[in-house]
This record gives sequence, structure tokens and C-alpha cells, in this order.
Amino acid sequence: MTADHETTGTQTAPFPPIVLIGAPGAGKTTVGAALAARLGVPFTDTDAIVEAAAGKPVSEIFITDGEPEFRRLERAAVAAALAGGEGTAGEGTAGEETAGEETGGAGTGGEGTAGPAVVGVGGGAVMDERTQARLAGQRVVYLETGFSELAKRVGLDRARPLLIGTNPRAQLKALLEQRLPVYARLAWLTVRTDGRDPDEIAAEIAAVIEGGAITSGVAGGGR
Repeated sequence: MTADHETTGTQTAPFPPIVLIGAPGAGKTTVGAALAARLGVPFTDTDAIVEAAAGKPVSEIFITDGEPEFRRLERAAVAAALAGGEGTAGEGTAGEETAGEETGGAGTGGEGTAGPAVVGVGGGAVMDERTQARLAGQRVVYLETGFSELAKRVGLDRARPLLIGTNPRAQLKALLEQRLPVYARLAWLTVRTDGRDPDEIAAEIAAVIEGGAITSGVAGGGR
């Protein structure tokens, strides 16, 4: 099995971004940090950019400002991360979002690379059409996780605003029905995560990025 696009063992500078997408609980932050460490490049989580811009946690943004404002900040955060910096998720001219100022790779996980090279994107960010357009042609890695595994990972002790309610399992199921086709369509590479260690997943992705063989845990993307 192969990825949608051919990869080579030679990297260019700046390092082309590797974008991790997937449902809440798929492990985007954990796997992203491990992958960045393996590749020796920085890691950026778009939720962290949003929280820095708003000055409060994502869960509080949902409560005090509403989901539309969070999605606006999130859209700008993805643009900032893909542009190569942890810029602000604020407004530009004529009401358009701006990616903010580039910070020369202020992410974590590596040094000496221009801008964050591994980006973890919020689970619902891909539902925005402008974000989908930005992700088109990028090295998008979909962390595919089954419903039962996700339900265990997103326990009630974790702050996930869209799963707050009387029946979080039903809400998660509804979210997945909307998002799974989009994840699959955007994927350059799909990696199954059920029952697997984050370091093992990161090693498989790194092998593909560096031109290594794809093992049974990785399937071709579905764009």
C-alpha cells in the first residue's frame, strides 16, 4: 500500500508541513509531538494558537464567545500554522483573517527549521471550506480511529465542548458521521491508531515521510 503522492528521502527547506487531522481523541497532539521529535522539526497545535489569541481555553471560548467565533479563530490559526508561524488568529483588513507574523518556528519538537513543520489541526477545523482549500495538496495525515476507541479516549474528564451534554456518545457519533468523509477525502496518508502506541504511529509516519516502506498500519489516502 502506498500514499497518494510519492515521497522522497530528501527534504527541502523550509520543511513542507505535515498536517495531522482526525476526530477528537485521535491523538493528533501526542502523535504530532512524537513525529516532530523524530523528524527534528517543530510542532504546532492550532488549538494552542487559538487559545493564545483569545487569552482563554477553547472550552471557555465556546461558552463566552460561541462556536462561530471559535471557528473564525480556528480558521485563522490553521492559516497561520500552514504559513510557517504561530501567528495571531485575529482579523485582517476588510474583515478577513490574517495568519499573523511569522515567528521563525516557535513550535516545539525541533530547532533550526523555518516555521512549524508538523501541525496538529483541531478535529472540526476541516469542516470549513476555506480550510479545506488550504489543505488541498498538503501532506495531510488522517489519524483514523474507531468509534469504540474514541469513546474510551474522550472520557468525561476531558474538556471537549461539542461533547458536553446528556449523551456524549451520541454526540460523538453524530460528529463522526459529518466529519469522517471529509477526513478521508483530504487525506494524503491514512494511519490506523486503534490499540497502538503514539510512538509506533509516529515511527510509521516518519518512515513514509523519509521514503521508508509503508507497513500494514498505514493505508493509502483517499483524496
